[in-house]
Formats: sequence, structure tokens, C-alpha cells
Amino acid sequence: MLKFIKQHAESITGVGIYPVISLVIFFLFFVGLLYYVRKMDKDKADAISRMPLQDNPEREETDHTDGNHLKHA
Repeated sequence: MLKFIKQHAESITGVGIYPVISLVIFFLFFVGLLYYVRKMDKDKADAISRMPLQDNPEREETDHTDGNHLKHA
């Protein structure tokens, strides 16, 4: 099965560009993600890091305007 796919892929004109395109997309995604994390507000990062430790995370929301936590009764 793999031999059939390899032979078929080699017959496509310009197939060599696809690995390069996928590498560029992969690289740009992680560079963008790194930039987003570096520019993230420290309070927001702290709130996100505490989420797995909260007892009931769906009952607590963050007010994104000033970073205060809102508790629902």
C-alpha cells in the first residue's frame, strides 16, 4: 500500500514544495504562539495557570476588563 502511494505521489508535478510549505506553516504557528504567550498579560497567565487547581472552574469566570474573578451563586 505504501509503495502505491509513494509511486503515485512521485508522479505529481511539483510535489516537492508541499513539505516545505508544511514546515513553514508549522514554524510560523509556533513563532506566533510564542509571541502571543510572551505578550500575554501576567494576570491572565496566572488565572490560566490556576484553572486546573480550581474546585469548580465552570462556576467561576474572569472579568477580562480588570482581571477580577466573578463568583456565581
